[in-house]
Amino acid sequence: MPTNLPISPANADSSPQIHWTENGEARSARWRSERGAAPPKRVMLADDSMSADTAYRLACEGTGLLWRGDFQNARMLVQAMARRVDKPARPKRDKRVNAGKGEVAPVFPQAFHLHRQAQAQRARVLGMVLVPFDADYSIPLRRAPDAKKACAEAWGPAKEGAGPSVASLRELMGFISAHEWRRKGVPIPALGEDGPHNRIHPHYGVFSPVRGEYIDLVVQAPVPEGTADLLAFDIGTGTGVLAAVLALRSGVQRVIATDQDPRALACARENLKRLGFPQVEVREANLFPEGRAHIIVCNPPWLPARPGSPVEHAVYDEDSRMLLGFLNGLAAHLEPQGEGWLILSDLAEHLGLRTRDWLLAAIDTAGLEVVDRLDARPQHPKASDASDALHAARAAEVTSLWRLAAR
Repeated sequence: MPTNLPISPANADSSPQIHWTENGEARSARWRSERGAAPPKRVMLADDSMSADTAYRLACEGTGLLWRGDFQNARMLVQAMARRVDKPARPKRDKRVNAGKGEVAPVFPQAFHLHRQAQAQRARVLGMVLVPFDADYSIPLRRAPDAKKACAEAWGPAKEGAGPSVASLRELMGFISAHEWRRKGVPIPALGEDGPHNRIHPHYGVFSPVRGEYIDLVVQAPVPEGTADLLAFDIGTGTGVLAAVLALRSGVQRVIATDQDPRALACARENLKRLGFPQVEVREANLFPEGRAHIIVCNPPWLPARPGSPVEHAVYDEDSRMLLGFLNGLAAHLEPQGEGWLILSDLAEHLGLRTRDWLLAAIDTAGLEVVDRLDARPQHPKASDASDALHAARAAEVTSLWRLAAR
C-alpha cells in the first residue's frame, strides 16, 4: 500500500511540499523536480480508470495527477498524452535551398524559440502525471520497477527518516534511461577496440558523448611540435572523455581536467580511474586551473540560450558566457607555441542565434589568431530526420575544431 501519510515535523525539511486530499484527509510529501518546476497547486488522484483525454485536459489546466493505479498503465497514459501534445501542426520550417551550392538556408531565430516553447509546454503537460516514492525510493505501485539505484544516482543516497516524496513519471523515466546509459556505457572507438575498456559511463546530468565527431577531431588535430612532456588542459571535462583521448596523444605526458559541476567531477574521476589514466588529474575549477599548458581544449555548450533546467547546461550557454570566458582567458594560460582547441558546432549560426563574424571578432578581441580549422559533419540521427522542427539547420550543421594561438 502507498506510504502517503503526512510528513511529521521530525522528518520535514525546507524542500518544496506537494499537497493533496485523500480519503477525506489532507496529505503532503516532499516534492522533487530536477528541472526546478514548482509543485502543482491542484492535485487529484488518478488510476487506471482515467482516460487519456481526461488526463490530457487536466494536465493542460495545470492539475497534477497523483497515480494510484498500475505503474505500466501510467506509462501508457503518458504515451497517449504525448500523442495528443504532438498532434498540433509544428511551426513551418524554412526549407529554402541555395540552388547554386545545394546549401540549406539558415532557420530564423523565431523558429528556434517557438520550438523551445513547444518543447517546454510538452514537458510541463507530460510532467503532470506523478508517482509516489517511499523514503528508500521504492515505488508503492503495482508492477512498478525497482528504480532505487536510478533515483539514488540522480537524487543522492536515500536518507533514513526522509519520508515519502512525489515526482513526475516522465522525470523518473529519464532517471531509468540515464541509469542504463551509465550501466552499459558508451563505446568510444578512439579509446581502443570495442570492449569494457573503451567505454565512457555518463552519470545522470552529465552530457553523454554519443556524438563521436567532436571526439574524432581531437584525435586528428596535430599536436604542437618542438616540445616534449606536453601538459594539456581539458576545460569543462564532463564525462572525462576528451581528457582520456588527450592522454593517448603522442607527446602528452599529463592532463588536468576541470569542471565545476559536482556530478561531472564525480563522473570524470570514476571514468578516468576505471580506464587507467593516472596521468590525468581532475580538479574543481571555473574554467582554467592555475598555470599554463601546451594544449588547452574546450567543448562549451553550443547554443547561446538560457537553459530551461539544470541538465540543459550542457547544451545551452546563456550569453555565450563559457565560450567568451574560455576565449578571453586562453592567451594567459598558453605556453609559448601552445594552442587552444575550441570545439564548436555552427548550429547556432544556422539557427540565427550567432554569426560567424561575431565568433571571429570574439577570437580577435581575446588576442588570439586562428591557426587552422578542422571540420566534421554530424552523424547523429537528427541530422537526417526531415520531421524534426529544426531539420534545415541540423542538415547544414558542421562541427569544427578551431586551432587558436596567442598573437
